[in-house]
Amino acid sequence: MPANDRIAIPGSERAPMRGATLVGPTDPNQLIEVSVVLKQRRPLDLNDLQGRILSHDDYASAYGADPENIQRIHTFAANNNLQVVEHGDEIARRTIKVQGTVANLEKAFGVTLNDYRHARGHYRGRTGAVYVPPELADVVQGVFGLDNRPQAKPHFRYRGLSGASDAAAADISYTPIQVAQLYNFPTGVTGAGQTIGIIELGGGYKPADITNYFKSLGLTAPKVTSVSVDGGTNSPTNANSADGEVLLDIEVAGAVAPGANIVVYFTPNTSQGFQDALSTAIHDSTNNPSAISISWGAPEDDWTSQLMQSFDQVAQAAAALGVTITVASGDDGSSDGESGDHVDFPSSSPHVLACGGTTLESSGGVITSETVWNSGSSGGATGGGFSTIFAQPSYQSSISGQTGRGVPDVAGNADPATGYNVLVDGEQFAVGGTSAVAPLWAGLIALLNQKLNTRLGYINPAIYTLPEPDNGFNDITEGNNGTYSAGPGWDATTGLGSPIGATLASLLAASITTPPTGGNGPSTPPDPTGPTDPTPPTDPTPPTDPTGPTDPTEPTDPTDPTQPTWPTDPTDPTDPCDPTDPTDPTWPTDPWDKPAN
Repeated sequence: MPANDRIAIPGSERAPMRGATLVGPTDPNQLIEVSVVLKQRRPLDLNDLQGRILSHDDYASAYGADPENIQRIHTFAANNNLQVVEHGDEIARRTIKVQGTVANLEKAFGVTLNDYRHARGHYRGRTGAVYVPPELADVVQGVFGLDNRPQAKPHFRYRGLSGASDAAAADISYTPIQVAQLYNFPTGVTGAGQTIGIIELGGGYKPADITNYFKSLGLTAPKVTSVSVDGGTNSPTNANSADGEVLLDIEVAGAVAPGANIVVYFTPNTSQGFQDALSTAIHDSTNNPSAISISWGAPEDDWTSQLMQSFDQVAQAAAALGVTITVASGDDGSSDGESGDHVDFPSSSPHVLACGGTTLESSGGVITSETVWNSGSSGGATGGGFSTIFAQPSYQSSISGQTGRGVPDVAGNADPATGYNVLVDGEQFAVGGTSAVAPLWAGLIALLNQKLNTRLGYINPAIYTLPEPDNGFNDITEGNNGTYSAGPGWDATTGLGSPIGATLASLLAASITTPPTGGNGPSTPPDPTGPTDPTPPTDPTPPTDPTGPTDPTEPTDPTDPTQPTWPTDPTDPTDPCDPTDPTDPTWPTDPWDKPAN
């Protein structure tokens, strides 16, 4: 129980994952590291920037953490027998790493930590809120890492699983280059000078796959760099794992923007890992990505509101730095795999470009049909709907009858039956899911940035004001994702539609003001005494008791005898993780659906 003088961090409440079994108290002597995220030095209102793009240094000095508040965390750590682990980016990322024993962290933050067993793996969990002393209550945004349950799942699907789409006349597959040509991506540019960041919460890639895949396309393999966040590493295993996600992301983004560099940020599949990976990528002044692709997510109910609010603030920082974040909207239709209607986070953040999915048919290099991807309850469908956490952003003000942020913003080919040819761990597959659309759009952003000599960054307000009907989008008007149906204009299945790249380039060229060379914005930050927006951009009353997800990753091909399953017997020698150590860093991410050959 927290001390009487402690104050709960708003929205930090946790409940056990549904289906979890309590094992017992976490070892009090176990060492763990948590991330303490501080509030911004002053509120960031993107309207104040008037389209200007800040340098990393200017952002840190204007909106990063206050050094005095960082010192408060040092004092707090010393008073609670904790150690601050410095990384040198504390001001920009507003994140301070604090290490200590479970016993000392429990006392410091007023929590009780227990070990749980779940179908998705062992985890260390807490229930209730996280507490801080009064002198920190006004400076701490959130504390992440006390609980290390698996947070998200990747949104990709191999063709051939139960419930495969019958929407297409026959199974078709494309190279990413062919999809880009169908969408009339800009020619004469390759993404040179751009860097695409990719967030991965598991899996890995083998360099031979990268070399061989791009050789098969007649392209030189892009430069791919791995960055470790919170101990996550490039750890390829086989196509049953999240390797399928990692290779899909790299191969799609790299094929459509072959001149761009690719940086993959590997991190554990936890709330701490996800938050830290995006924050690291946004403030990576060495690689300096201009687009970041995220193909992982989960229903809004599966996140604490402290994490969603903190994550959205990082997305706002990305906007200020001229970074576009593309996010898959989910593969389970309007329900997002839950009961009722739900949208997937982080695609529901109003400061990311949410990417939905279509079924794409063509003939002779021309699109002949494009409809909403919906393969039924077993085969998947594009995510979409309305957030219950984030209020309707101003760029969606024309959407009547709704108060929440609408998802998605844009769309692209995602049906596995019209999927992408990829190479995963030496094997060739046709893959779909909205996971493919996020890197497709990230690659398009890299091409547009090069062609327009700018960083488009927070592109949402711009694309919603483009004049219809020739607004640079193929308007998808047929199909549904469950509750929501397609129609003229924006809808909660495919957003504005799939891209017409060259048209978008022309329209955006006329609507933007090109920043100084390199797209790094002004050399001086906005006046810190200028106006701020005291009104938070999100619903001030988000739910504070989200419960853990059910396991949405159960095998979907019951005929495949090699389909992996999670053992439930702690003595089972086939269990890939140490049943006596729920913090074993070798426990894998979900054994994603086995590809059917």
